Formats: sequence, C-alpha cells, structure tokens
Amino acid sequence: MAAGPVPQEALDYFRAKALQPGFDYRDVWRDEYDLMFTVAKALRYDVLSDIRDAVAEALAEGQTFRDFQQSLTPVLQKKGWWGKDDVRDPVTGEVREVQLGSPHRLRTIYRTNLRTARAAGQWERVQRTKRTHPYLLYQLGPSQEHRPEHQSWLGILLPADDPFWQSHYPPNGWGCKCWVRQVSRREAERLIRSGRVSTVAPQIRTRAWVNKRTGEVETVPQGIDPGWDYHPGASRRQAIADKADQAEARFNGGGG
Repeated sequence: MAAGPVPQEALDYFRAKALQPGFDYRDVWRDEYDLMFTVAKALRYDVLSDIRDAVAEALAEGQTFRDFQQSLTPVLQKKGWWGKDDVRDPVTGEVREVQLGSPHRLRTIYRTNLRTARAAGQWERVQRTKRTHPYLLYQLGPSQEHRPEHQSWLGILLPADDPFWQSHYPPNGWGCKCWVRQVSRREAERLIRSGRVSTVAPQIRTRAWVNKRTGEVETVPQGIDPGWDYHPGASRRQAIADKADQAEARFNGGGG
C-alpha cells in the first residue's frame, strides 16, 4: 500500500496526540482519538512511544506498510511486545492471554492512523477554504466490496457544516476507505444539474449497541462501526478554540 507523505496538517494532527496506554481499544473512545494515541494491550509508555514514533515517521516519509512493518517489528520484538502473552487488565484485574504485536495488528495500526490523519488534515483545509469550496461530496474508496450503507451514501453532496458530517465524515469503520471531495459552488451547481448527486441528507437510522467494556448501551448509526461515528479532527479544532477563548477571557479579566 503506497501512501506518499501526508499533508502537513495531517502530520501536525497526529504528532499533537498524547500517549494513552490502554488494555482495550474501547478505553479511548470516539473523538478522544483526536487527542490521544493508543494501541490496545500496549500498556508500557516506551512501547507505545515507539509505535507512535514509527507511525509519525511513516506518515512524514510516505512509507508503505512493508517499510513500516520492517522498521517497527524488530523494535517491538526486542522489547518483548510480540506474539501472545499473559497480560493483566488494569481495569478488571483479570489476567488474559492476548495478542500483542503481529503483522495483522501492525497493518491495522498503520491503516487506521493513516486514514484518520488524512481525514483530519483535510478537515483543517476545508475550514480554511469553505468560502469558495463549501460542499463535500461522499466518495467510495477502492475496496472490492463496500458496506451497503456506504454505497447508498455515494454521491451525497452537502455543505461542509451540515450535521450529517458530524457522524458520517469518513472513514466510517475499520477498514473503511471512503472519503470526501471538497467541491466549489460552481461545480456543485453542475453536479446538481446533472442529477448525479443528492443534496438531501439521508435519514440516519440507528441501532442499540452494548459497550461491554463499560456496560453502557450506546446508539450507533447503521452502517458505521461502533466508535467511528465521529468527525476526525473536529474535536481537536474545537479544543484549540476553547483554549483560545479561555486564554482571552483570562487576559480580559486580568486587565480590568
């Protein structure tokens, strides 16, 4: 899988994440991934840091998965984070035999972080240019098979600020390769005249899903994997805006 270097906005997004060790992938959930980097079962900070550094290098240099795997595998093997081992869950206290490093897990780490970083970087650019290119067009990726719901979203053309994107901005699940294309007003008019797009947000149908990690019952949009119904990059942007507002409030309060 050749990636090519990601845009600077995507790299900045990824590099700003703080390390968050966790036993289960649900220990960091939904838009918390905007702020934290975690890998399930990577409970040691040195191991988690090595993985994050390797991902950052892969993003910056445009490494293929093979390059990424060949570089990181011996590092993890040397530290003993490879194969299966008995690990204590710090939340439940239970000791379980779990899968640590493996080619399959490295592929998931590589693909997930590459796609979410690219999506977040694109969202940052959308915010800067939406005055002239205010629309997003849902597109399918190069997968051989697509989820039926994702196929039904192909050709949806909506303003970038439409609430639909808050939960349906891709990727929308493990392995999802869907993406959005930013569209100018003029192109949007041509696409609408052609009849090849839909300008009406589809009705969002949901299903109940039990988070076995917390016991909570969550509402998940159909066609989206649990935990993926968030907008990569949006909460990071909001967090930065909130900090700016707080700093301005402190400055104004102190200057009175």
